[in-house]
Amino acid sequence: MKLTTAGESHGKALVAIIEGLPAHLKIDKEAIDRALALRQSGFGRGGRQKIECDKVEILTGVRNRETLGSPVTLCIYNKDFAHWADCMSAEECDETRMAEKCLTKVRPGHADLTGIRKFDQTDARNILERASARETAIRVAAGEVYRQYLSVFGVEIGGYVKEVCGVKDGGRYAFNDLLRAKSTSLGMLDLEVEKQAIEKVSQLKKEGDTAGGVVEIRVKGLKSGFGNVMTYAEKLDAQLAQGLMSIQAVKGVEVGAGFAVCETSGKAVHDEIFYSEEKDFYRISNRAGGIEGGMSNGEEIVLRVAMKPIPTLMNGLQTVDYSTKEKAVAASERSDVCAIFALEVIAEAVVAEVLANAVAKRLGGDTIQEMQERYNRLP
Repeated sequence: MKLTTAGESHGKALVAIIEGLPAHLKIDKEAIDRALALRQSGFGRGGRQKIECDKVEILTGVRNRETLGSPVTLCIYNKDFAHWADCMSAEECDETRMAEKCLTKVRPGHADLTGIRKFDQTDARNILERASARETAIRVAAGEVYRQYLSVFGVEIGGYVKEVCGVKDGGRYAFNDLLRAKSTSLGMLDLEVEKQAIEKVSQLKKEGDTAGGVVEIRVKGLKSGFGNVMTYAEKLDAQLAQGLMSIQAVKGVEVGAGFAVCETSGKAVHDEIFYSEEKDFYRISNRAGGIEGGMSNGEEIVLRVAMKPIPTLMNGLQTVDYSTKEKAVAASERSDVCAIFALEVIAEAVVAEVLANAVAKRLGGDTIQEMQERYNRLP
């Protein structure tokens, strides 16, 4: 499979093309729209979410709610385009208007300065329009299609927020507990901890500052053997890490015990293997996070994703005006204080994309029924 996205933060629309989906996969458009609404949810979101009310339009590849086997095209129209259309093209604006709309006070932590220099621009808007996390809306839409594909094989994906700006939830939760996270304000499962996190975000908002955090993503029901030990590019954990690191503002990914494995000995890290006629091969621990040698081992896949604080601060950081080279305060765009709830939704979508590709690569097939039969024959 292949996913291509296009579109700018304030452009007319965001678009995704998914190639390689088999025929006869049932597509639930309403479920895609619900995922898009979740991406816009969560305490600490900014003014843009009050403007947009994301809904997907399926342009190609689906008829009578089933895929045809041809590329599927998804589209989300940006309502905010009307406010920004007059600055998208220099030919349509006079120099004064363009100067007002240009962003030259480049923001630390964003793509502004590096992007301007790389693409020989003078206006950071030509960079930030694509660097913006608004792009993740279409990835969530595509991710929901991939989730529906994976559900045919009994694969489930869930997650929750573990930490917000140093406020940590140290609990251990069963997979079914994760369902509660989507109905809370910050996506946390311990409501007392979430209350502390909300207070922290509220204080940061008053100070014109922002918050990051950590989310945990879990995958249940994927059989063993997906991914490949034979070539490094096909290792499942490598592909998951790449996908998750491609999300805007993500700075770290852990699989299973992650960095904690360096704190103890091998005996306390590796998951011992047992066998019985009833259970077949099994483990009583899962510190590997469901992946060994770059392949799924049948246990729950466990991933943690670290998000940095959003780099657009209402009280801007010290920077330089790119056009004058003079000292300045970084530009302050309409932005979120905390988007950790959204990150959890986005991360689930990205994990769905990576796993769907791994399943498709191993199973092949032109129809979803053909692939399901092949999956069911796997040990």
